[in-house]
Amino acid sequence: MGSGGSTCLISAEGPAGVEQRLEARRGRLPPALWAQRGLRKLYLSGAGLRDVPAELASLRHLRTLALDGNELMEVPEALCQLPCLAYLYLGRNGLQGLPPAFGRLQSLRCLWLEGNFMGRFPAALLGLPGLRSLQLGDNRLARLPSSLPRMAGLQGLWLYGNRFQHFPPVLLRMAQLRVLDLDRNRIARFPDLRGLAGLCLLSYDHNPVPQPPRVADTVRLVGSGAVEYMEEREERLREQQRLEEEEEEEEEGAGRMPRDDGSPLLEDAP
Repeated sequence: MGSGGSTCLISAEGPAGVEQRLEARRGRLPPALWAQRGLRKLYLSGAGLRDVPAELASLRHLRTLALDGNELMEVPEALCQLPCLAYLYLGRNGLQGLPPAFGRLQSLRCLWLEGNFMGRFPAALLGLPGLRSLQLGDNRLARLPSSLPRMAGLQGLWLYGNRFQHFPPVLLRMAQLRVLDLDRNRIARFPDLRGLAGLCLLSYDHNPVPQPPRVADTVRLVGSGAVEYMEEREERLREQQRLEEEEEEEEEGAGRMPRDDGSPLLEDAP
């Protein structure tokens, strides 16, 4: 977190893609920032902020907002009034939850909340079906809500460094997930995950599991024993492919051989 007493460079980008550099002093943002109503991107990372002025709500076209590495204890109300916001960085603050108004951010696609103090999954997120990527690593979560499948657009979920002692069963109903990171938890047993049809990457490292989880053959694994498991899987798949090719060749060969069914040959016909 920032010290709140230093000078920090912040950057902003308008519709033309031109980046501007400004100074935040002692955790305060320059008033000239709010006059630029057409801003698309605003990076306020590590600026020592303990709050954000209400004028933030005037940046109606803002699509990217970075507030990570500050000293925010609550999500600013003004932030929840940005209708175009798609990418939001709130990692490494002092957040313990999200306000109900956070559910207004219906344009949000990627959200970073890592390194906070979330003890419960924020209920406001369940009202964001368009959210695709959710970073909740290094918090204090021990369970997930049964209504999580309401987040139908979610494809990436990072839950590393939390307090899960059991694999959250609701994740078995999240077939659209492509990336699932459960590294550094306390999960001793994983269920059969082959039903997660969309899964491409599973990280389970630093959990007390005796062997890699069972996943579909297309899933990349990251964790203890994963390299050996994937090498053996690759060898098995190659052998399976070789046998299938041999069977196809045998069937094709059998189809080319003349059959003796008692019918007269063409040249023997009268």
